[in-house]
Amino acid sequence: MDAQATARIPHAFEALPDPRKANRRHKLLDILTIALFGVICGADGWVAVVHYACGKLEWLKTFLDLPNGIPSHDTFGRVFARLDPDAFERCFQAWMDELVKRSGGKLIAIDGKSIRRGAEHAWGDAGMPHMVSAFAQANSMVFAQVKADGKGRELDAIDRLLDLLDLKGAVVTTDALGCQKDVARKVTEAGGRYVLQVKDNHPTLAGKLKATMDDCILDRFAGQRSDYFEETDAGHGRIETRRLWVCWDVGLLGELAAEWPGLRSLIAVERTRDVAGGKKSVERHYYISSLDRRTGAKRVASYVRGHWSVENNLHWQLDVSFNEDQRRIRTGHGAENFSRLARIALNQLKKERTAHVGIAIKRQKCGWDNAYLVKVVTA
Repeated sequence: MDAQATARIPHAFEALPDPRKANRRHKLLDILTIALFGVICGADGWVAVVHYACGKLEWLKTFLDLPNGIPSHDTFGRVFARLDPDAFERCFQAWMDELVKRSGGKLIAIDGKSIRRGAEHAWGDAGMPHMVSAFAQANSMVFAQVKADGKGRELDAIDRLLDLLDLKGAVVTTDALGCQKDVARKVTEAGGRYVLQVKDNHPTLAGKLKATMDDCILDRFAGQRSDYFEETDAGHGRIETRRLWVCWDVGLLGELAAEWPGLRSLIAVERTRDVAGGKKSVERHYYISSLDRRTGAKRVASYVRGHWSVENNLHWQLDVSFNEDQRRIRTGHGAENFSRLARIALNQLKKERTAHVGIAIKRQKCGWDNAYLVKVVTA
């Protein structure tokens, strides 16, 4: 086993400021490395991280200094509670910059998630961390993340996140919360394109867009520049049919069209689900976009569906494989920083593809097999 390969893993974090005083007993890079390895191997809190490290002490000593042995769980808690999350994010991105191509038409899905047990007190939601992540759909990886300053402040987090990203040539998607003129302007000015879902947080736009697209669908877009795509999936006892209409005559919105920077297309997506037993549901969603006629309905559909994959490829895995909603880290920046560790771990586990098993088993395998852990963290 190449211990040097293991020792270079936290190289991107060498510039991370140490929040402790000069009389510290444990090196920050040792703490970061142990924490990351522990999370990859299944630890869901600082006590579990310490138990992991104690069980791997002899191996860890081959490439870490550990001048005073393994830090206590209180030490891990204090360090990560005080660690500057913005500086941690910059180091995270320095690592991700080497791994993720963020332009050239790639889809960047921006979405938020709350850490439910991370509230300041167990009896309420006050202080619950709300993380907003940028997700590269083609790579199935998170490559940027910021914390919203409380529920309802996600827009500020989206704005900060966009400032961090290289958007040139990328297609940015958001849910209805991110459907804002400033978001459209920022993406357009940065050389990207956007697909924004429209809901009742913009009642005038939502009403006009829905009425316009529904009428056009009934009239089969007679006289309008449009395109159509349909696909069907079957599985798990249900059949889902998705129909997408895109119209490039944005003037149908009247004066509203001029209010949205770069607006080039109007989109309606209809999802019909036939479930075993005779149950059927039909729902339509509506979007505005800066995609022009060079992007046909089939490609537009791939961008819309790609955004939905965030729920399956990121949020679901963080909840199920990393037990994020049950994590009870509440002090300082601890919840936010542990969440970032989990996203780093998830990225690396996804990049390693020689083991054809799920994320949960990969984490177990890392705990069992040191060589496989090295393979994951160097992927």
